[in-house]
Amino acid sequence: MILSIDTSTTGCSVALHRGYELLARYELFTERTSSSLLTTLIDNVVQHTGHQLADLDAVAVAKGPGSYTGLRIAVATAKGLCFALEKPLLAVNTLKAMSEQVRQWSVVGGQWSVLCPMIDARRMEVYCAVYNAGGVEEMPTTAKVIDAESFAEELERGTVLFFGDGAAKCQPVLGHHPNARFLEPLIHPSARTVGLLAYAAFLESRFEDVATFEPFYLKEFMSTQKK
Repeated sequence: MILSIDTSTTGCSVALHRGYELLARYELFTERTSSSLLTTLIDNVVQHTGHQLADLDAVAVAKGPGSYTGLRIAVATAKGLCFALEKPLLAVNTLKAMSEQVRQWSVVGGQWSVLCPMIDARRMEVYCAVYNAGGVEEMPTTAKVIDAESFAEELERGTVLFFGDGAAKCQPVLGHHPNARFLEPLIHPSARTVGLLAYAAFLESRFEDVATFEPFYLKEFMSTQKK
């Protein structure tokens, strides 16, 4: 039984799985981060399924990339639970978990596509990765500034399905390409698919060191406060 947490963006998502079976999921999506309600959602998802935190076999967290504050809160919460309950920690790439949500839409326009989840960064920058229809990574997670040449190689090879809150800023720049597709509705990171990937990691004993684990910020945090 695995408890999964995702506060990579403005949403707050918690899920409980037994193996690959989803027992419960609670999600909040607001303009401002709802991670302050994270502990309440955790209590709800466990208690409403008739279980206790002591019943868990592991805790999983979406490690990033994403919001600096959101990732820090999620990882701190997950590590706190692991220390208190003496349970192992599992970590899942946020973009990988997003791609799992839409793999059933990987055939677009009669062609096999690659999937490109995107998280909005700042200005014309996004956090992104590329996965094939089988979920295998073809482009590693990166911070990319979007321009007319972005994803040129991928678009020449075939259909690319862009999605996530970072895809909207790409559509005016890349939407003219005949192989570019943009998925609606908006796909948010979700603890549901974090839990599925975490169980696969659990079976392979791919645990994190609770003491030293840090979020995958991808790039250093830059303060916006004026000096």
